[in-house]
Amino acid sequence: MAKKPAKKSGTPTVENRRARHEYHIGDTLEVGIVLAGTEVKAVRDGNVSIAEGYISVEGASQQLTLRNVSIGEYPPAGQMQHRMDRTRRLLAHRQEITRLARQVDQKGVTLVPLKLYFKDGWAKLLIGVGTGKQTHDKRHAIKDRESKRELQRAMSKRV
Repeated sequence: MAKKPAKKSGTPTVENRRARHEYHIGDTLEVGIVLAGTEVKAVRDGNVSIAEGYISVEGASQQLTLRNVSIGEYPPAGQMQHRMDRTRRLLAHRQEITRLARQVDQKGVTLVPLKLYFKDGWAKLLIGVGTGKQTHDKRHAIKDRESKRELQRAMSKRV
C-alpha cells in the first residue's frame, strides 16, 4: 500500500503581535469560531485582521463573542458576501467560559485574540486573558528585545 501524501500547511496562521506588546498574557485557550462559507474562504486566503479585536462574555447564557475582527470579502462569491464587521460566536465548554468570565470581571482584564488558524479543517482561535501593560513595561520589553538582537549580531559576526 502506498503512503498517503503529507498534508500541506498552506493555510496561513494570522497572529496578533500587537496583543503581546499591549498586554501581559496569562491563560490561553483554544476555541472554535463560527464562520460563514465566504468567511472561511477569505480566512484561508489570509484576508483577515485580528489586531483590533476583542472578546466579550455576553448574556445570562454566557456566550463568547468575537468583536471588531475584520474578515475581508471573498471576490468569487459575488453577491453572496458576508458582512465584514459582524460579531462572531466562539465555541468553548461551559466550564471554560465560566472561568474566563470570572477572570474578566476583575478590573483591567480583557480577552484578546492571539492567533487564528485551521486545525484538522476547523477554524480555531487562540484567545488569551490579558492585563494592560504600562508604558514603562513596554519600554522594558523593547529594551530586552533590542539587547537580544545585538547579542545575536555579535555572536554571528564572531562565528
